[in-house]
Amino acid sequence: MTRLLTRKDAPAETRIQRTERSRVPDSGEVILAPDLLSLTTNNITYAAFGDALGYWQFFPTGEAGWGHMPAWGLADVVASRAPGVEAGARYFGFFPLASHVWMRPERVTERGFADGAGHRKPLPAVYNQYARCAADPYYHPQTEALQCLLKPLFLTSFLLADFLADNGFFGARRLVVSSASSKTAYGTAACLEGRPDLRLIALTSSRNRNFVERLGCYHETVSYAQLAGLPGDEPTMYVDFSGDPALRDQVHRHFGAGLVYSCSVGAAHTTVPAPLTAAVGPEPQFFFAPVQVRKRNEDWGAAELNRRIGESLLRFYDRVTAAPEPWLAVVRNEGFEAAQDVIARLCRGAVPPGEGHVFRVQPPPDIVAAR
Repeated sequence: MTRLLTRKDAPAETRIQRTERSRVPDSGEVILAPDLLSLTTNNITYAAFGDALGYWQFFPTGEAGWGHMPAWGLADVVASRAPGVEAGARYFGFFPLASHVWMRPERVTERGFADGAGHRKPLPAVYNQYARCAADPYYHPQTEALQCLLKPLFLTSFLLADFLADNGFFGARRLVVSSASSKTAYGTAACLEGRPDLRLIALTSSRNRNFVERLGCYHETVSYAQLAGLPGDEPTMYVDFSGDPALRDQVHRHFGAGLVYSCSVGAAHTTVPAPLTAAVGPEPQFFFAPVQVRKRNEDWGAAELNRRIGESLLRFYDRVTAAPEPWLAVVRNEGFEAAQDVIARLCRGAVPPGEGHVFRVQPPPDIVAAR
């Protein structure tokens, strides 16, 4: 077994560990071999909030101070002693950066299963679900890389846009978004396009300004240095994808009483979780997508929610890959050493916004043979 361990207090520091474990699962267990996994700023956010929001708990390492940075992607079942889960089946879900992982499926259907391992039961259910690709009407082999990169991020984008609209945008007529070049940010903007009652303002760095302007999903693009030039005379929401408390304070001071709502979604600018406080104005809230999933499951039912997300996701795939200037170029990496390099670059903010990195796990030869 090969796995990539991450220092919990320094996510840029990783190490490759190889160890032995039986290839025969216990009764009721399956072994999956992760194949194609995405590496984005979202993974760095999982690490930054690993203790606060429980992300380190999904795949315990047994080593103090070291965690498994989780990633979204695709894995194949290489051995199964769980009824209804067959060897050779391909699943999409939440996996560790490892050559293989043991799970205990429950609530098994033709569409997928939930990992019923005891340590995962208290954790948010949305991360414990594994979808069987053959039963997913929105899965296509030719869009696997896009699925790994965009599906989990777009899920947050869709649910955030839905949450804001469901609350009448808290009375705001303008939405200001930081780290507007991030995939989750522009996915949210894409979901909110075309609303005549809401103006979308992108906040971004000077080096990413041209990229954000080319996206075309924001009404206006402003660099951080130009924030003071934005008029503060209309009701405004702030959605923070940067996790930068100094920027949050600057935004709150600038808009003052005109700021009607403030929420934090990610940590694109930092690997150190910042307290949700602000100098003035409304208390910032942390947007946690599973809460909106539960609400919409109750409102619409799970099948309808999945349909709406799936159809919106396919439209988003088309949008980000459209010629002549696609929003996203898929960059493929091979093996754990390459993953280490990408993680370090993500932590430094050195990955261009137009790149989306996936990596092929390259499992040991016996796992390849089992496939």
